Amino acid sequence: MSPKQRQRWAPWLLLVAVLLLWELGCRAFGVSEFIFPSPSRIATQLWEFRGVIGAHAWRTFWVTMVGFGISIVVGTLLGFLIGSSRLAYAAVYPLMTGFNAIPKAAFVPILVVWFGIGIGPAVLTAFLISFFPITVNIATGLATIEPELEDVLRVLGARRWDVLMKIGLPRSMPYFYGSLKVAITLAFVGTTVSEMTAANEGIGYLLISAGSSMQMGLAFAGLVVIGAMAMAMYELFAIIERRTTAWAHRGAGAT
Repeated sequence: MSPKQRQRWAPWLLLVAVLLLWELGCRAFGVSEFIFPSPSRIATQLWEFRGVIGAHAWRTFWVTMVGFGISIVVGTLLGFLIGSSRLAYAAVYPLMTGFNAIPKAAFVPILVVWFGIGIGPAVLTAFLISFFPITVNIATGLATIEPELEDVLRVLGARRWDVLMKIGLPRSMPYFYGSLKVAITLAFVGTTVSEMTAANEGIGYLLISAGSSMQMGLAFAGLVVIGAMAMAMYELFAIIERRTTAWAHRGAGAT
């Protein structure tokens, strides 16, 4: 088996090993399904309630995508502003760091008062929790252009805007895609947290409902669906990254 094939199969083999150990542990120690359901029980519940889970999952998915789309627009613009100006970087970056340290779940009750229970708080929570990585990575990519390279371009007659667009922006693309892979997982977290307290639909609502009725298998099935959606979107951005920024990963296949 080639190194690339080993890398491709390694996550799946690890997943299978974890599931087998999980299943054997639940059976060997007689763990109650009301406390910690086995993978087989979760799979059974996932199939049994596939219609209900699918409806809630679709609602969570599109709400997350709306919030995530807003975070891409705002995060990119804000990151470009901060990264292109040393003054803006010094003034805004510390404030954003402080804002990011605030637990986003604390915003949900405030958003409910402003927008009511439903889509609004979920979209905004997904946005608030996911725009920061995008902003930081783009700002970092633009702000860390080598001074020597910038000096050479200035000598050749390039303006600051030319340096940012022709050097800084392409240089920031790997940072940008890296931030998208992080931000999309955070966006799903934000949506789910909001749905647990401020919605009557979605996977977050399903988790609360299943937990209150002691259907732990259904609750874990919801968690599996959230993880699967996040992994799928992560892999999508990883594929786009490899196709559009191959020049930055020419050593990725090396062992």
